[in-house]
Amino acid sequence: MKLSTHPTVIFGTLSCCLLSLPSAAQQQSIDEIATLERIVVQAQKTPQNLQAIPVAVTALSNEDLVQTASRDIFDLQNYVPAFAAFQSQSVTNSGFSIRGIGTSAQNFGFESSVGLYVDGVYRSRQNALIKDLVDISALEILRGPQGTLFGKNTAAGAMTVTSVAPSHDGHNGFAEVMLGNDDLLRLSAASSFSLVDDVLALRFSGFTTQSDGFIQEEVSGQTLNNRNRSAIKAQVLYTPSDTISMRLIADYGELDERCCGALTYQNNLQANDVTGKFGTDALLSQPPFNATIYSKNQFFDYKTSLSQTPLSKMEDKGISLQVDVELDEKWDVVSISAYRTFDSLDTVDTDFSNADLLTATNDARQQSFSQELRLHFKSDALQAILGAYYFTQNLDLTFDTTTQSDFPSFFNAVGNELLPLANAINQLSNLSGGLIAPAAMPAPANTAFRHNADQEQDSIALFAQTDWTITDEFTLTTGLRFTHEEKRIDGEYFEQGPEINGLPQDPALWPNVPLAIQGLDAIGNALLSGNIPSSDALSTIEPFQQAGWGYFFLGSAAVLPRPALDARIEDDQLTGTLKLAYTPYENILTYTSVATGYKAGGTNTDRILPSLDPLFDAEKSRSVEIGIKHDFPQYGLRINAAAHYTRISDFQATTFTGSGFNLQNAGDIVIKGLEVETTWLITSNTELHVNAAHTLARFDEFEKGTCWVAYTWHTDIDDPGRQTPSAPFCSRKGDRVGFEPENTLAIMLNHHFSYGSLLFVASVDYQYTGDVYLDDANDPYKYAGSYGLFNARLSMQIPQWDSEIIAWARNVFDEEYVARSGFDVPVQTGKIMAYPGAPKSVGVTFRKRF
Repeated sequence: MKLSTHPTVIFGTLSCCLLSLPSAAQQQSIDEIATLERIVVQAQKTPQNLQAIPVAVTALSNEDLVQTASRDIFDLQNYVPAFAAFQSQSVTNSGFSIRGIGTSAQNFGFESSVGLYVDGVYRSRQNALIKDLVDISALEILRGPQGTLFGKNTAAGAMTVTSVAPSHDGHNGFAEVMLGNDDLLRLSAASSFSLVDDVLALRFSGFTTQSDGFIQEEVSGQTLNNRNRSAIKAQVLYTPSDTISMRLIADYGELDERCCGALTYQNNLQANDVTGKFGTDALLSQPPFNATIYSKNQFFDYKTSLSQTPLSKMEDKGISLQVDVELDEKWDVVSISAYRTFDSLDTVDTDFSNADLLTATNDARQQSFSQELRLHFKSDALQAILGAYYFTQNLDLTFDTTTQSDFPSFFNAVGNELLPLANAINQLSNLSGGLIAPAAMPAPANTAFRHNADQEQDSIALFAQTDWTITDEFTLTTGLRFTHEEKRIDGEYFEQGPEINGLPQDPALWPNVPLAIQGLDAIGNALLSGNIPSSDALSTIEPFQQAGWGYFFLGSAAVLPRPALDARIEDDQLTGTLKLAYTPYENILTYTSVATGYKAGGTNTDRILPSLDPLFDAEKSRSVEIGIKHDFPQYGLRINAAAHYTRISDFQATTFTGSGFNLQNAGDIVIKGLEVETTWLITSNTELHVNAAHTLARFDEFEKGTCWVAYTWHTDIDDPGRQTPSAPFCSRKGDRVGFEPENTLAIMLNHHFSYGSLLFVASVDYQYTGDVYLDDANDPYKYAGSYGLFNARLSMQIPQWDSEIIAWARNVFDEEYVARSGFDVPVQTGKIMAYPGAPKSVGVTFRKRF
């Protein structure tokens, strides 16, 4: 019998377990409740009590990461309401979403909807946080637009990560070993060194992680979704006086993995509801391809067959300097300077089969410099921050799609209606004794469609935020930020292959079947009558005598020629916030806020049709939120809740235009939701944490969205959003935003007990994720149901050794689920691939503090 994973059933089960849970010591009475923790956050760029700020924020400490055995942001995501982390074809294509809004990193012209800051430094590529979370003092997720203090690319929210700082006390070092199934081995360590007491301290930290993956690639015998990553960080803290602090951080990280494994969610061997209709899987299963075909029933066998395994490589490094100067009791100055580079290389088998059809390589290089300068003021009635920010970035990439050895045979099969025309040209060539050239190879193997896109970006901003203490009960927060931004892109496009050195860019020179048929008739008549064919007639078949003519009939802009690109974008944005906080009693805060944010406009780095605009405008958000933060110290209970309404206008979408995909400002999204975070210290040794979110994200306007593909192919039922039978796009108005569940729930129960001199913590948590559509098209075949995961841990602390051993298990009951993302396979209509969630994993962590 399958265990029910509905959240109400689970909550009831855990409650029953809670009531019967024994302690090794005598159970504490209700009056002996432990004290609620005072959590200090930097959500408003100054240290503040979490319960005293009018911001919806979740704060996780280093201890949280250790106790939950969380290696990275993917392990942590379900502990945070209305937050998700996802990746698709490669590690580079990773991103985050908050309250239903996120951005895929698949197109490098997209910027993020969730701003990422590590040690105060903005990271423009979210995949920079895919590294393991080691030696982290705090991780904060701020929900809702953060357009004042954090600026652009925080339309949905922001995430801040703070490393453990160097210290002089010599008691915050550790060494850790994590072992697990799939040959998991992670080694990590950190330590501080005091060179001059209270003046100069160093800290070094690092990790290395290796493990096999859980997806078996049957051709090579290798596993996919493995781990092979490492990083080091060095810090210097210089405090020459009580009023000056300088912190220098240098870090380097690298990753070389086989990621990410996509499995068959729906094949197109034969249409499900149309008799006698067969797809490319039926073709590829036969000679000369002999590809292995999988069905949806085999999705959770975690097996695939590829002509080459996916490759993801990243190298991330940088240096930053933060200087804090206390001018007097009221004024402080903070300066943060940083230079970073981020390089990535991804190779993907883009036909996702072991037929040798297509491969793609994306080689990207990013360099950035940022400078932030803030002036802080604090008095009894007023706190204020004034600041200026500068950011410049170069982002260069080379993207290459290459046909492989089986592609000519594949084209001849799927484009067989074109072959009679080519054969007719060959017959005329024979009749003319070779004076008329034969038809060339339509789609030769080893044809590379390469483009280079070089982007430059400069951004400058001025901002201010004030907290006015109107009375003891009321505080008014006002904030405003002005941002000016300029971007430039230069693109070059090449087609290279056997007898191909560029395809013609002029559409008048592209192959045209009706004209060629007319020309063939004229040429044939001329030859039969002993005359020389006219130049006009010969010109109609000339495009078919040039190698690569078949690519023009694939209906994809990715293989069409286009002229070089030279585009510019300039933009000014004004964002801000207004909040009113009311504190009627010591342990309760209520607030209402209005905030705006935006995600910067940009340039499309893909190969698109020349007729399409490569530029798109900024995506803007406006949000209204009401919230309450209430502590009940006498009961050991804390409840934080927020209700929000957000409108995203001019949202940036990837839409199908009939011959390829284009980035454009497509319409509006409306998001409404409710979030609750609860901590209950039931006794001094038992605690319960419950986080829940209900998020409704809908397209309010989206007239040129992507149409259903697989469902229509399998059923002959057209997308109801298609306005006319020939329209290449469909209205998605009223549809759900893809990838995002409406309901999430996380319940964690911790119980502390002792045995002799040993201290134990038993922990179990349940994470429920609601149903999703795997993309924005809402194709019925791209629907994935809800799922629930159980995790469990037992921690044993050995005080005399200052050590800890944690036995852990994730997805204890081996729940099968889809990791929120799926896609239609290129040139294989009716076939869907999707990414599976990780099966059960178990392991043990040994941690020694010193």
